Amino acid sequence: MNNPTEAGGVATDPTDSPGPVVEAPRVLLHMPVDVRSLSLAVLATLAGVYTLRWASEVFIPVMLGLLCSYALSPVVDWLQQRRIPRAASAALLMLGLVFGAGSTVYWLSDDASKLVELLPAAAQKLRVSLRALPGSPDSALTTVQKAATQLEQAAEDVNRAGALNRGVQRVQVEKPKFDIKDHLWSGTLGLMGLLGQLGTAALIAFFLMAAGDRFRRKLVKLAGPTLSRKRITLQALDQINDQIQRYMLVQLFTSVLVGLATWLCFLAIGLEHAAVWGIAAGVLDLIPYVGSVVIAGGSALVGFLQFGTVEMALLVSGVSLVIHFLEAFLLTPWLTSRTNKMNPVAVFIGVLAWGWLWGVWGLLLGVPILVIIKAICDRVEDLKPVGEFLGS
Repeated sequence: MNNPTEAGGVATDPTDSPGPVVEAPRVLLHMPVDVRSLSLAVLATLAGVYTLRWASEVFIPVMLGLLCSYALSPVVDWLQQRRIPRAASAALLMLGLVFGAGSTVYWLSDDASKLVELLPAAAQKLRVSLRALPGSPDSALTTVQKAATQLEQAAEDVNRAGALNRGVQRVQVEKPKFDIKDHLWSGTLGLMGLLGQLGTAALIAFFLMAAGDRFRRKLVKLAGPTLSRKRITLQALDQINDQIQRYMLVQLFTSVLVGLATWLCFLAIGLEHAAVWGIAAGVLDLIPYVGSVVIAGGSALVGFLQFGTVEMALLVSGVSLVIHFLEAFLLTPWLTSRTNKMNPVAVFIGVLAWGWLWGVWGLLLGVPILVIIKAICDRVEDLKPVGEFLGS
């Protein structure tokens, strides 16, 4: 047998045990965290959320007026260049918008009321048609509902028999009768509150457009005594103003385009009240994700009631979804610059949060508010991480 040392090898002792395994050093992130500052930030956030919810009747008209002023300021600037005073330009623009909106509502009021009346009948017809499909057994949900009804009836019979055997008097609570006066009163109060918020927002937008860059000059004056700080503040305010104004103009343009496309497509299909659907699609296009689903579902119900076939209902809803898909994933990203691109997850969570805070108004204003927050955070040094998180 050859000696391993003679062959140039290395002699090893099989009884030797391997040495201890040395772990690789862990990579640690060195992030300075000040517990006191973090606690104060959390408390300030909670206080801000509570204030926004508590004073929503004040903040909602202010935000509506601010966003309207951003979207309509280019028109006022154009009129001012034609030697029309700025206050008069803003007044003419607001009066024209109010007159146009009122005329549109009056023109479509009958069609809208008929459309609202058709929705319950469409839902009932769809439910009956799904239950009456030939050769289809009862679904699991229907079976569970029948079983639950039978169990509830059996429990009521047992309780009634036990009460009679013990001689216990049975008390039945009757629901109050339907009183249309209460519903009319609550509906009137809600409508008056909505009109009051819209009127307040219109006045705020008018004052902001009439003031022009007066508030911006005041902010520049408060920035500091040095000329460099004032110049940097003015540049940041101009960039924020341009970014928000660009987003509002793109959103307004795409909403009008979606409304026109929906109206023309539904008119070509033969769907009744196509103009109402077009206006609803344009308004609900301001609500990401939710607006397209509402229009597609409602138009499918009405299409099924009108045409009587599931295929036509799917065609109507499919056309609506295709229009919103082309607008949301092709047109808007092409028109919007990279600085305005938002993180889809942050947008979805933000819409949910603002919807919880302000209801329907929060759904409408959620994305513009996020755009404003991102534009401000991108220009403030200490808030750049927030802007980076909101961006795509």
